[in-house]
Amino acid sequence: MTDYSKIKKLIKDADAILIGAGSGLSSSAGLLYSGKKFEEEFQDYIKKYKITDLYSSSFYPFKTEEERWAYWAKHIYFSYYEEQENKTYKTLLNLVKDKDYFVITTNCDGQFLKNKFPKEKVFEVQGSYSKIQCAKACHNTLYDNKKLVYEMLEKTDENLKIPTTLVPKCPVCGGKMNVNLRCDEYFVEDDNWHKLCNNYEKFINKYQNKKLLLIELGVGFNTPGIIRFPFEEMTLKLKNTHLIRVNDKSTETFLDISVKTTLVKEDCKSFLTALTTT
Repeated sequence: MTDYSKIKKLIKDADAILIGAGSGLSSSAGLLYSGKKFEEEFQDYIKKYKITDLYSSSFYPFKTEEERWAYWAKHIYFSYYEEQENKTYKTLLNLVKDKDYFVITTNCDGQFLKNKFPKEKVFEVQGSYSKIQCAKACHNTLYDNKKLVYEMLEKTDENLKIPTTLVPKCPVCGGKMNVNLRCDEYFVEDDNWHKLCNNYEKFINKYQNKKLLLIELGVGFNTPGIIRFPFEEMTLKLKNTHLIRVNDKSTETFLDISVKTTLVKEDCKSFLTALTTT
């Protein structure tokens, strides 16, 4: 049974809180890559391309750019623009707002920013659905895609294609564009990415000798080297650091840090709700 009184005390006593968030946080908040809503929204794409979820479909070999961008406009809207404020993320913000805190996340859905977490405190390591880039990273500029996505959606025809005139081209090399998601060696880390990476490192350095509480929410094993393993290493090496790991599937640690770790085998929404209501 989870000892919420202990967790509340850890939060109260902390000098600072570092949040590490993975896909489990968004999925527990209702932002799912599969299931009933996905099947309703993407029924035409499921029928034509036999896609089963929004992760595997990201790698579908569309024959034309007109088809590819018709799909991606739908995917981006569903994963980013359709869902705005979210109660679970608001609960998390209310939990930490009176502390100095920072967020590192592998999620690309922008939920931290949309729920009023300050942009200088959120490091989106793996990119954002709201940006596009040169597919070959010929330059390191990112471009907002909201206006383009909405126009693509409006003009997608019955064959699930957009007009050729809407297919984005790199303004520098004239080549293809991609969504700014880390899926290959061409992922663009722009000036803002590096600024936030620096903010993350400065935050850790500032509190490395103080009471730093790590709250890890829904981080699995797709990219454990970004949050899961580094959080364990910090817990081991930094004397006054404690790790709270929340995961409904796997809470085990690879390092011997049991005396400095609180493991919670629950989904993130249930954990945050119980923490703020009990």
